[in-house]
This record gives sequence, structure tokens and C-alpha cells, in this order.
Amino acid sequence: MRLNMLQPVVEGTAEVEGHNFEIRIKGKVSEATLSTFEGLHHSVAPIETVLSGPVADQAALHGLLERIQSLGLELLEVRRLPES
Repeated sequence: MRLNMLQPVVEGTAEVEGHNFEIRIKGKVSEATLSTFEGLHHSVAPIETVLSGPVADQAALHGLLERIQSLGLELLEVRRLPES
């Protein structure tokens, strides 16, 4: 899946500051690779890896997505989690 960085990641708003996100990646991501995503929790299953946690702002979110792409990982889904 290729990302168009010109389109907003969160539909309906350009604001992402201080929200928690869940990012789903296809397949089982290694511990070494997961260590590059500091500050995010992760769960690994045979079919997908889920990263979750706070994202400081839109620039940080784009940075995470760029890192996923540069590592050759296949992005399945990005969603903002409801506020608790």
C-alpha cells in the first residue's frame, strides 16, 4: 500500500496532537525492528503486528509512517483511538 502524504491521515481534521493511534502492519515484525518505535506499545501475532500509543503531532505521525515505509513493512491500517 502506497501512502499519499498530501492527503490528511485523519479524515475530517488536520489536528492529531496528543492523540493515541493504532497502527497495524502485515506480518510478524522482529524485536529489533520494533525497538526503533520507541514510546509505542506493540503486540505481535503471526498475521499482523499492532503498534499503539501517543503521537505528539501530525509531523510525528508522518514520521512513523515514513519509517514503516522505509523499513519495507506493509501498512494495513492507521486509526486514531477514541479518547478515554
